[in-house]
Amino acid sequence: MKTFLVSARFLLVLTLLTGGLYPLLVTGIARVSFPHQAEGSLLNHGTNLVGSALFSQRTTGPTYFWPRPSAGDDGTNYVTVASSASNKGPTAGDWTTNVLQRIDDFRKAHALAPGIPVPADMVFASGSGLDPHISPASARIQLQRVATARKLDAQQRQRLDAEVEARIEPPTLGFLGEPRINVLQLNLAVDAIFKAGSP
Repeated sequence: MKTFLVSARFLLVLTLLTGGLYPLLVTGIARVSFPHQAEGSLLNHGTNLVGSALFSQRTTGPTYFWPRPSAGDDGTNYVTVASSASNKGPTAGDWTTNVLQRIDDFRKAHALAPGIPVPADMVFASGSGLDPHISPASARIQLQRVATARKLDAQQRQRLDAEVEARIEPPTLGFLGEPRINVLQLNLAVDAIFKAGSP
């Protein structure tokens, strides 16, 4: 009985420490030190909440930069509940069909010449299916479509080009990953510059 009481007290103390006090302490430190990140890195368009800088979302309008595909695409938006890759490969018939369709759709939307390859991140989903970034090459290849859809003149096009270049994030710590651009942040910045609607 004595062992049981000691074990029960030990369990209660550890539960309070690791299940109560520790999470409260870490949450408090995060909210003070990193308030924006602790709240989910939420982004607004004017007064409207439009998403998080941490998650990709479906953007198909011609006036916006498109994100990479998502394995969690439910047809209306990117589902974030089951974040993972599809685990499908070239031997899966629907995977091959989807990839070829994405290549064809991207080529048509951007009027790409036969010798110009479609960037890989515009064809394949990320491992999490939630990656909010695209490569600088993927953003640059979309510039003409966005500029045409927004009816930008030569000076505005230069401003758009400069905004894309300014939005390039370097590899984490200078060597982890590749340079990248957050698509939602880019689209919000472009809207702010050219006074368009919501992504």
